[in-house]
Amino acid sequence: MASPTVLPGKSSPPSSRPGLHAVPETQGPPVDGEAAESVIAEKRIGERIKQLRLKKSMGLVELGRHTGLSASFLSQLETGRVVPTLRNLARLAMVFSRDLNYFFEPEPQTLFRIHRGKERLRLPQSGVANPAYFFESLGYLVPDRQLDPYFAEFLPVEEGREAKAHQHFGCEFLYVLSGDLTVHHGSATHRVEQGDAIYFDASTTHSYECAGKSSATALIVTLQQPVAIPGNGPRTTGPLRSARTESSALLGPQSAKPGPVGRAG
Repeated sequence: MASPTVLPGKSSPPSSRPGLHAVPETQGPPVDGEAAESVIAEKRIGERIKQLRLKKSMGLVELGRHTGLSASFLSQLETGRVVPTLRNLARLAMVFSRDLNYFFEPEPQTLFRIHRGKERLRLPQSGVANPAYFFESLGYLVPDRQLDPYFAEFLPVEEGREAKAHQHFGCEFLYVLSGDLTVHHGSATHRVEQGDAIYFDASTTHSYECAGKSSATALIVTLQQPVAIPGNGPRTTGPLRSARTESSALLGPQSAKPGPVGRAG
C-alpha cells in the first residue's frame, strides 16, 4: 500500500488512529479442472448455442464466418467436447444479439404435463339423481391454463335423465368420438355424429344429450377468451361466469370431489 502524501512545508498532523498495514493476498486452493467443466456442463452452454443457431436457420459454416471460429470447433462446442472461453462466448453472444448472462442464467421451464388415464377421476353430472353424462378432466395438472379439455360420456336418454342448459364466458369446442349427440345452442338444435366437430360461442345457452340407443363420447375444450363475431367484435354478454366456475351446470363441481381435478363449462 502506498504511503500517504505529505504536502511541502506542512507537517503531517498526529493521528490517534493505529497505523494502516497492507493485507497480504491469500491464495485459496486451486480450482479442480473437472469440477469447472462440470459446472459448465450443467449450464448446457453447447445446447443453448445450438438452439440459437437453429432458430436462425444457420449452419455451422455460416456461424463460423460470423464468429471467426471454425465449423469443426463449433460442432465440438455444441456437443460439449470442448469448453468455451469467455472470448468465444462473447463472439457468439454478439452474433445472436444476446447478453453473456444468457449462457449462465437458469433456463426457463417449458410447460409439459402428462395426464395418465388411470389417474383421472370419472365424475358424474351434478345436482341430479340420475346423471345424463360423466366426465374426466384432461388438464387438471396445468395451473392457470387458458383452455380446459375434457373427455365426456353421454348416456342414452331415459325418463328422469336430462342435460341442463348452461352458458359461460368464452368459446367451446366439441369433437364427437363415438355415437350421436343432440346439441342445443340458443333456439337451434343440431344433431352430430362420430367425426363431427363444433366450435361455438359458449355465452349462448347450450346443452347436449345422447341421440342414440348406445352411449356417445366426445372431447370438449373450453377456451377462456371472448368470442370474436364477424362485424361485431369480441362478444361479452351479461355477468357470465368463467367456464371453470360454471362446472356445476355442465360437468359438476370439482371442489366437492376428491383429487385436483379442474372444471369445465
